[in-house]
Amino acid sequence: MIKVRSVLAIFVAISMFSCDDKQVFDKYQTVSESWEIDEEISFELPKLDSVQTYNLFINVRNTNDYKYSNLFLISEMKFPNGKVVTDTLEYDLAAPNGEWLGEGFSDLKENKLWYKENINFIEEGVYTITLQHAMRKNGEVDGINSLEGITDIGFRIEYAQNP
Repeated sequence: MIKVRSVLAIFVAISMFSCDDKQVFDKYQTVSESWEIDEEISFELPKLDSVQTYNLFINVRNTNDYKYSNLFLISEMKFPNGKVVTDTLEYDLAAPNGEWLGEGFSDLKENKLWYKENINFIEEGVYTITLQHAMRKNGEVDGINSLEGITDIGFRIEYAQNP
């Protein structure tokens, strides 16, 4: 009986601390053994309140197999009316001393990276976010075909201010 109560108490405590009142959308897609240069990762966004303001994040999980300190991404936001906004983004995944940034206890680190802030989704219809890596070695024109060490790519939407 004591074990049951202990387990129940732990479950309740975890549930209370894991509540995330800002989260609106949070999805991940697993990358195969390596993230290929032509592999696009897309997220179809849910219907969002047009008067609410949101912050958008790209989540990246990497292991020690990742050979670089940064990550270049090409992002596309496709609007319901057909408009497309394309951005080239660079994020640091490691500090200058080589220590991984992000959260995690093992060799798997998770980075929550700012994408856009205070965004309103005023058009009716489907918005799609597409991400593709754009890594290149210094001095080379051609990109890195297979990017090892990235395990998952996620997209997160939070309320900019609680509704």
